[in-house]
Amino acid sequence: MKQDFNFLNSKTLKSFLDSKVELYNQPSFIKDDPICIPHLFTKKQDIEIIGFFAAIFAWGQRITIINKCKDLIDRMDNAPYDFVLNHSTKDLKNAIDFKHRTFNDTDLLYFISFFNYWYSKNDSLEDAFSIHIKAKDKTVERGLDGFKKVFFNHAEPPHRTLKHVSSPLQNSATKRINMYLRWMVRKDNCGVDFGLWTKIKSSQLLCPLDLHVQRVAIRLNLLQRQQSDWKAVVELTDNLRKLDASDPVKYDFALFGLGVMKEF
Repeated sequence: MKQDFNFLNSKTLKSFLDSKVELYNQPSFIKDDPICIPHLFTKKQDIEIIGFFAAIFAWGQRITIINKCKDLIDRMDNAPYDFVLNHSTKDLKNAIDFKHRTFNDTDLLYFISFFNYWYSKNDSLEDAFSIHIKAKDKTVERGLDGFKKVFFNHAEPPHRTLKHVSSPLQNSATKRINMYLRWMVRKDNCGVDFGLWTKIKSSQLLCPLDLHVQRVAIRLNLLQRQQSDWKAVVELTDNLRKLDASDPVKYDFALFGLGVMKEF
């Protein structure tokens, strides 16, 4: 039954959303969400790499996203980290004809090239974000902008591939990268997010903004802006920070869950 939430004030809103976080932030959430893909692995680098692909592919029906990720895992011989580091030219033929919506084999080959470059010199993808963030920064905005520059700076990228990694500089909501950071950074021991990274704080994360989250946030007066852009992300996260300054993005579970379950 759909509920009427017009009565909510700030105190009851927090209590209500905290209850929804508790409901959705648990292992049962994983099986129908793209985060199930990095949960297939235990090695940090495998989680980072395939998690990044799962986040980038997170556009459209969740079952299709999950199936496309599993297809990619098969093409990488079920070992993403080993594949990006040690593939041969012959192995790269496995990328041919891969396609998910507007992401195709040209984009995949560039992504593999970047990961080969990065992991040949670094142990983790975290620094590609964290080196751009200053201690005084309230959010990861600089990290998002800096990451896109790093990602497309190691070689001449195909023009078509540029659209697959967004940043606040474009006034993009940057939903998929913000979601990826949530997966890698949050560490609440609930079994969903990984908490692998330590140089970025949960308090600095920004809420992934998709249609479900935006619709529910507007309904709950957490968001006034109608456009799905960077300004909306900042406005929403600022309001969520009033509910929990140390971990505002935990409410992504509540807002997304309410939207998907159509409680409104």
